[in-house]
Amino acid sequence: MLEQISNHLRTGLDLQDEPVALAFTDIAPPGVKVLDHEVPSACTLWRLGADETFYAPASSHYNCSVGAMTMGFELPESVSSDLTETVTLMSGAGYLDPGEPPNIPVVSEPHQGIVYGPLATFPVEADLVLLWLSPKQAMLVAEATGSVKWTSDTPTQVYGRPACTALPLALKGGHPTVSFGCAGMRTFTAVSDDRLLGVIPAADLERFTQALIETVSVNQTMCAVYEDRKASVPAG
Repeated sequence: MLEQISNHLRTGLDLQDEPVALAFTDIAPPGVKVLDHEVPSACTLWRLGADETFYAPASSHYNCSVGAMTMGFELPESVSSDLTETVTLMSGAGYLDPGEPPNIPVVSEPHQGIVYGPLATFPVEADLVLLWLSPKQAMLVAEATGSVKWTSDTPTQVYGRPACTALPLALKGGHPTVSFGCAGMRTFTAVSDDRLLGVIPAADLERFTQALIETVSVNQTMCAVYEDRKASVPAG
């Protein structure tokens, strides 16, 4: 089932990167390796998860205190101190308003680590799925969620810095979210400048995938109409 869904996502959106699944757990599942090296940030793990499945304990996220906080980990004193210094620096530089830090969303479900890996072969029940999206692909995601309908009660879910807040927001709200990203995400993941982060709650994955299939078909129909109209008007 996951392989089929992953294929639908990749072909429907014409993704260049593998969809990555996340599961918030307390221990490494049987047969899943434990990450054995340091990474500079929590979001670095998103990229690694496109290539292989692994379990990253809380400590693997501590080099980015903001990301560790957003991912809902209990922070040791040294990391908590770094978080205070980092937030103070961000506020002092004008990157964050002083009133923003207390409102930054965090994952609330208790866990000791996170399993990351390709969606198609993910060995445990996932909580979230991450996608790297071009603006066109983000358009299709937004249309598939129904959030851009003028009759929708669900506002368009697009967020900014820090990018990792899109994960707890999707998890809590139960709706796909999109993040423009942040300077940290673009530095640590080395994702191209024309990519946004899409986050799909796994609980909504089947419904979303079916809606995406229908959305892609409708857009193909409309594009054919627009191409005919374009061809019918002489070039100026």
